[in-house]
Amino acid sequence: MSDPLEVSPDLYRLVFENDRVRVLEYLDRPGDSTGTHSHPDSVMVTLTGFSRRLTSGGREVEVEMPPFQARWLDAQEHSGTNIGTSETHTLFIELKEPRPDGPARGRLGPSES
Repeated sequence: MSDPLEVSPDLYRLVFENDRVRVLEYLDRPGDSTGTHSHPDSVMVTLTGFSRRLTSGGREVEVEMPPFQARWLDAQEHSGTNIGTSETHTLFIELKEPRPDGPARGRLGPSES
């Protein structure tokens, strides 16, 4: 698992951590990209709207999100690029407890459930 704080320390910042969750703040500008990194099961909260391209294992998806939304993010490894015209500002609330039924497979990017 590649920690986003180590892969892209200029874009991610630790906000809070205890034995059950870790909260990361993410802030970038148009054209900025992350290296390949992993997130466990998480809740992503958008503080600004954004448009970005996520890449993982030869797959690519474009994601547009409005501000002030909360979305589920299955555990995944990806890299991302801000393809919009504004900054991306989000919070990731990463869960430390494993999913009881094992890791989810296949979904790249956030979902509504």
